[in-house]
Amino acid sequence: MAIRSGIRKKRWARGGMAALLVMTLLLSACGKASESAGANQGGQSSSSSPSASSGNEGAEAPLELSIMTITPSATPAADDNVIKRAIEKATNSKMSIQWISNNIYGEKLNLTLASGEIPDLIMVNDPFASTFMNMALQGAFWNLSDYIKDYPNLANRIPDIAWETTKLSDGGNYGVPRPRSVDGESFFIIRKDWLDKVGLEVPTTTDELKTVMKAFVQDDPDGNGVADTTALAAYIDPADLGFGGNIGPVLGAIESSFTGVNGNWKWDEATKQMIFTAFLPETEQSLAYLTEAYANKMMPEDLLSLKLTQVRDLFKANKAGIIVDKTGTMKNIYADELKKVAPDFKYTDFYPLANLNGYNPKGGGYNGILAIPKNVPEEKMKRILELLDTWMNEDVYAIQRDGLEGIHYRVENGEKIVDGEKLKADNASDFNHIVNVSDVVWDTKAGTEEETAANELFQKVNEERAKTYAANIAAGLQSETGQLILPELNKKIQDLKAKIILGREPISAWTAFVEATRKDPQVLKMTEEITESYLNRNAK
Repeated sequence: MAIRSGIRKKRWARGGMAALLVMTLLLSACGKASESAGANQGGQSSSSSPSASSGNEGAEAPLELSIMTITPSATPAADDNVIKRAIEKATNSKMSIQWISNNIYGEKLNLTLASGEIPDLIMVNDPFASTFMNMALQGAFWNLSDYIKDYPNLANRIPDIAWETTKLSDGGNYGVPRPRSVDGESFFIIRKDWLDKVGLEVPTTTDELKTVMKAFVQDDPDGNGVADTTALAAYIDPADLGFGGNIGPVLGAIESSFTGVNGNWKWDEATKQMIFTAFLPETEQSLAYLTEAYANKMMPEDLLSLKLTQVRDLFKANKAGIIVDKTGTMKNIYADELKKVAPDFKYTDFYPLANLNGYNPKGGGYNGILAIPKNVPEEKMKRILELLDTWMNEDVYAIQRDGLEGIHYRVENGEKIVDGEKLKADNASDFNHIVNVSDVVWDTKAGTEEETAANELFQKVNEERAKTYAANIAAGLQSETGQLILPELNKKIQDLKAKIILGREPISAWTAFVEATRKDPQVLKMTEEITESYLNRNAK
C-alpha cells in the first residue's frame, strides 16, 4: 500500500550495591578513556553547527559508538541495514546497535547496568527506576544539563515538559528524552466495527465498558460462529513492576480510570499530603472489577504468561476487541495484519476512547531517555550529543520516516509517495527507538480517503482528551526511603493483585494488606518525603 508519510529486575534497592557499581564504572573509565579517545580521534565537537558532520564526512573520523535500545520487531535491523547505513553517512558515525526485544528489555537493562559494561548510549525507559537513578546520582552517568543549550534540536525540538519531568532530585538531566506529544500516552483503543456488530455505543464509563466486554465474549463480534474471542488484549508481566506494582498497560489503565490518578500518588487537599494510590478505596474497587472480568473470560486465560508481543498478536489476529496503546501506532503495528484476517476492517474501526470515567492520561512529553555513562570521555560525549542533534534535522530524520528515494518512495508532483510495506520490511521504525521527533499519524493532506478519515478521527479524539487530561503530578518527585522500600513493596503489590485477579486470593486479602501496609513506619516516612518533595517543587 502506497501512502504519504506524515512528519512525524533485577532488584536494586541498596545504596551500598549502587555505590559499588558506580565505583566499578568510574575505575573502568580510566582504562577506557584513552582507548575511546583513540578510537574517535578528531573528536572535537562542532556543536554550534550540528549539520556540519552531515555534509563534511571527511573533516573528521566517523564517530564510533555502541548503542543499546528496544525493538518491537521480531527480526531487528541488521548491521548492514540500508536505513542504518544512510543514517550513519548523514551523521558521520559508525553505530554498533544492540536491539533488545521489548518483552525482556527491563530485565536486560538492569543486568547491563549491574554489569558495569554499559554501551556508549543506552535507552532507559524509566529514569526514576531505582537502579538507574541511584547510579546516576552517584556519578555513573553524564549530567547533560550544562551541555544541551549547545545543540539546537535537543534544546528546542524536545518539549520543555520532557526536560522538566526527567530531572532527578539534584535537578540534573542524566539523559536526552525521546520526545513524544503529551497527547501521545497509551489509552484504550476499541474496535468500532465490533461495537456495531453487537449493537453498542462507544463506552464512556467502566460500567459501560463491562457491558461491551461481556458482549465481545458472548455475541460473536468476529462473525465466525465460534465462541473464540476475548475482550481485553491484556497481560501481567512479573518482570516489569513499575511504580505502584504495575499490572500491565490495559489493567493499569482500568485501575487508573477508577482512581482518576495518572501515576501512583494523589494529592489529598483535605489532609494536605500525598496518598499512595494502592491505598485508595478505588484501587480495591478496580481489583474487584478485574477479578469479575477475568472470571467471565473477558481477558486471556493465560494472563500471567503472555508477553507484550503476544498480546499485540491477539489483537492483530482479530481475537480481541480492546487494547491499550498509542493512537499513532495503530497502522504501523496493527492495521495491515488485521486487514488480512478481517477484509472489511477500516482504519476508522480503531476507535480511541476520549476518556473513561472522565479520566485519560496526559503524557510527560517523553518516552524513555538516552543516557551516556561517565566512562565515555567528555569529547566523545559531546560528539554523541552532536550525533543526536544532527539526526533530528529534518533531512536526516526523513531517512527513517520516508526511507530512500527509489527504494522506499518516489516523488510525484513534488510530493513523496512512500511504499509502507518496503519501509516496514527494512525496519525503518526501529530507529525511532533511538531518535524520535514525533509520533507518526496519518497525514490529513494526503493518502487514501480511509487514511485521511482515520487521522481526522484521531485528531478529534485528541481534542476531546485535552478536556479531561490527568497529569502525573508525582513525576520526578524523590524519596530516599521510597527508593529503599519500593522495589520489594511493588513486588508484593503486584503479586497480590495478580493472585486476586486470577482468583487465587480473595479480595479481602487486599483489604488486610492495605490496612497493615499503610501503617508501616517506612511507608509513612516515604509518604512524608514525597509530600515534602511535591510541596517544595510547587513552591518554586
